[in-house]
Amino acid sequence: MESTDCAVVIGASIGGLVAARALSDTYARVVVVDRDTLPDQPVTRRGVPQGRHLHALLAGGLQSLERLFPGLRRDLVASGAPMGDLQGELYWYNDGHRLCPATTGLTILGASRPLLEHAIRARVAALPGVEIVERCEVLGLTTTPDRMRVTGVRMLPVGTDATEQRVPADLVVDAGGRGSRSPVWLEALGYQRAPEETVRIDVTYVTRYYRREPGHLRGNFGAGGGAYPGVPRAGGVFAQDGDRFALSLTGMLGEEPPTDDAGMARYADSLPAPQIAEIIRSATPLDPPRKMRYPASTRRRYERLRRFPEGYLVMADALCSFNPIYGQGMTVAAMEALLLRRLLTAGTGQLAKRFFRQAAEIIDNPWSIAVGADLRFPGVQGRRPPLQRLTNAYIGRFHAAATRDPALGAAFLRVINLIDPPTRLFVPEVVARVLRASRQRPASA
Repeated sequence: MESTDCAVVIGASIGGLVAARALSDTYARVVVVDRDTLPDQPVTRRGVPQGRHLHALLAGGLQSLERLFPGLRRDLVASGAPMGDLQGELYWYNDGHRLCPATTGLTILGASRPLLEHAIRARVAALPGVEIVERCEVLGLTTTPDRMRVTGVRMLPVGTDATEQRVPADLVVDAGGRGSRSPVWLEALGYQRAPEETVRIDVTYVTRYYRREPGHLRGNFGAGGGAYPGVPRAGGVFAQDGDRFALSLTGMLGEEPPTDDAGMARYADSLPAPQIAEIIRSATPLDPPRKMRYPASTRRRYERLRRFPEGYLVMADALCSFNPIYGQGMTVAAMEALLLRRLLTAGTGQLAKRFFRQAAEIIDNPWSIAVGADLRFPGVQGRRPPLQRLTNAYIGRFHAAATRDPALGAAFLRVINLIDPPTRLFVPEVVARVLRASRQRPASA
C-alpha cells in the first residue's frame, strides 16, 4: 500500500484534539472530523452536552497538556481561568472528614470545559498540516481487500445533498467518545468485539453557575465532598473563568438532585461540605440548573484481542469512559496522547498492539480508583476481591487520619490527581502516619 502521509482523527472533542497534536509530529497531514458545528468562541456546543457541567482538570492532566501544548496554562490564566492550591485553597471532605489544609504546590486550574476545549482547538488548528472538518459524519472505514488494514474513512457532510467522500489515510484514530462506532465497524469487518468491563453507577448530576464575589468561601477556590457508603450524594463548587462558580450536585444509584433553589439548598445541606449550600443561598445564579445522567463506566479491552487491523486505533472515552464524579477522562486522554506521540517516534510497526497494551497500563490506575470507590457501595454490581473489605477499612481510617496530618492529604491528592499510583497510599511510611494519627480523635465535618 502506498503511503498517504495522512492520519484521520474521528472526533474533535478534547480526546480527538490531543490525538491530532500527537499525530502532527509524524504525519504531514492530519484531518480531524466532527459532525458538530465547532464555535469560534469558548461556548458550549450541542455535541458536548456535558460541557455545561462542572469539569475538573486533574493536576496530572494539567501537566500532560502542558507537555503537549507548552504555555497552555499561561494562556488559560490570561483568559480568566483562576488558579489555586489543591490542598491549601479548597475545602475537601472525604467520607465526611475534612482534609487538613496545607500548601502542597499541586495546582488546580478553574478552566471551564468550553474554554479549555476552545484553547486546545485553536492551538491544534494552527499546527502545520492539520485540518479540522466540522459538520461531517464518518460513515465507516475503508480497508484493503483482505480487511487486514484500515486505509481511510468514508464521510458525509451533515445536512446537505453532498455525496459521500473518502479520505485515504495511513492511520485512523477513533476518538469519538462513549458513542464510538468502532465495535460495530470492526465486527462488520470480521473482527471480534473487544471484551467490555461495565460498572453501573446510575449517576445523575445537576450543575448551575453562580457569580463569584470576593467574600465567597473566604476567598478560597472551592469545596468538594464525595459520596461514600450510606451517603450516595456528592457535590462540588469550584471557581471558573468569567468570575463564576460552577456548582454541581450529584446522586448515585437512584439519588437525584432537585433543580429548584430550595430543593438544591436542602440537598446540599445533606452533604459534608457546608460551603456548597452557602453558595446556593448567598450567590447570584447566572443560568438555570442543568441535569445530566451517566449510567455506567465502560472499559473496552482492545489489548486482549488477538486480531486487530493495522492502521487503526481507539483512544480516550472510546477506549474507556469513567464515572465523571472523579474527573479523570480529560487527564487520561492527554496521557494517552503523550503515549501515542512517543510510540510513533519508534515507528508505526505493530502500533495498535503497542498502543493498546501500554494504554491499558495508563488506564489501570484511574480505573482502579474509580471502580474501587464505586464498589464501596453495596448497590453497585461488580466483582469484589477478597482484600476489598480490608482496603476499604484502611481507606476509611486514612481519611479520618488526614484530618490531622497534612502529609496524608497531600499523598491522597497526588493519587487521585493521577500523579502517583494508588499503591503510594500503602507504603510503610504512609501506613505508619495513618496509625499514628488514628490514635488521636479525628476532626469530622
